[in-house]
Amino acid sequence: MQKTLRSQDYARLIALLVTERGRIAMSQQVLATKLDVPQSFVAKVEAGERRVDVVEFVAIARALGVDPLKLFRDFVSGKSPALKPRKRVAN
Repeated sequence: MQKTLRSQDYARLIALLVTERGRIAMSQQVLATKLDVPQSFVAKVEAGERRVDVVEFVAIARALGVDPLKLFRDFVSGKSPALKPRKRVAN
């Protein structure tokens, strides 16, 4: 079994959380404050550098005002958020 941190499914799970944060226009800093964690925690989660466990997933969803069960059902059903291409920085 492939490690999940770098899997497409894990990327899709994190993308669902990022999409919800973007949908309500909440900054990483505001989310971090609601979670009582440093902003870098949110940045590392969203960049796929840090694994989210079930308890953290529920806390993040609730801090975003989303029903964790609905979000998890979306994930299990294969729902993929519309991902925006990342902006490239000119060198």
